[in-house]
Amino acid sequence: MDEEPVVIKLTHDQAFVLSDWLYEVMMKSDKLDAIVPDRAVWSGIYAISGTLEKSLGEIFMPDYAGRLEQARQRLLDAMGGDEEAVTTEGVSREPSGDDING
Repeated sequence: MDEEPVVIKLTHDQAFVLSDWLYEVMMKSDKLDAIVPDRAVWSGIYAISGTLEKSLGEIFMPDYAGRLEQARQRLLDAMGGDEEAVTTEGVSREPSGDDING
């Protein structure tokens, strides 16, 4: 089977926030085992994480934390602002008439 790459497009803020989250889950805790018990999935996670790290200069900047918080806030604002509502939105729902297979 040909291993044709898949392209995923993210905004810079999305990439930055996701990169930080992946670092926290993968490198600073043992949460990856709990979140993703199927180790075969880790290959994709590591590929995404590595690509993000190579693409983001912010991870080496002294004001990393401030830049990260600003990016998080811009994303939350774009999604409606309420962090609690955003984090639970779409977590579990019944299929709707808008679903492709629904």
